[in-house]
Amino acid sequence: MVGKLLLRGMLVGLVAGILAFAFARVYGEPQVHKAIAFEDQQAQAAGAAPEPEMVSRTTQAGIGLATGVLVYGAALGGLFSLVFAYAHGRLGSLGPRGTSALIALLGFLAAIVVPSLKYPANPPAVGNAETIGYRTELFFIMIVVSIAAMVAAVGLAQRLWNRLGAWNASIVAGLAFLVVFALVKAALPDINEVPENFSATVLWQFRIASLGIQLVLWTVVGLGFGAAAERVVAVRDQRSPARRYA
Repeated sequence: MVGKLLLRGMLVGLVAGILAFAFARVYGEPQVHKAIAFEDQQAQAAGAAPEPEMVSRTTQAGIGLATGVLVYGAALGGLFSLVFAYAHGRLGSLGPRGTSALIALLGFLAAIVVPSLKYPANPPAVGNAETIGYRTELFFIMIVVSIAAMVAAVGLAQRLWNRLGAWNASIVAGLAFLVVFALVKAALPDINEVPENFSATVLWQFRIASLGIQLVLWTVVGLGFGAAAERVVAVRDQRSPARRYA
């Protein structure tokens, strides 16, 4: 069953990638173009020679963006299917669609929203090239800690489920996750490398577009995979009616 789920997850991820690419072209690329124009203006004002364009903007915004988003979508769908294969049957009485939707919601919050609250996405012209390695390390630390805290919160909710009930257990687990996030957010250093004269509107719209791309991906994967996995699970249950998930 895992192999079938993996295939369906990657196919759903490709569909999600196509939709996310369309969203990025419409809402994200205009902000990137404005940021690059600002960067060029700053270079001209400083008298610096323009950097050679290794890859044209047309290629970057077309086949380059499409390739990146589709590969990311397929990888996300594949990983999502493996998490689903483990979690299905371990999250109460949720069926395939409910399990998939819940995993997508928790994954989007843990892997995308929470890290972005500390280190939001920045367009070109924002950020010092000399600190890119340092900034990347901090961002991935935030992602790893956030995902680990979410997994721990889900485990805590399951342990408290029978004692406190589903609603109260979920509240306690959610508060515990927020406490961990607040502590980590305070412990990790802040980074502010936005130029003083950079457009706040462009920065805001770019960050909204970045979150929007991820929202499209996770929503399509969460809802689409639940529908795709439902038949696989039903066939498996028909063949093995006595099987129960631990």
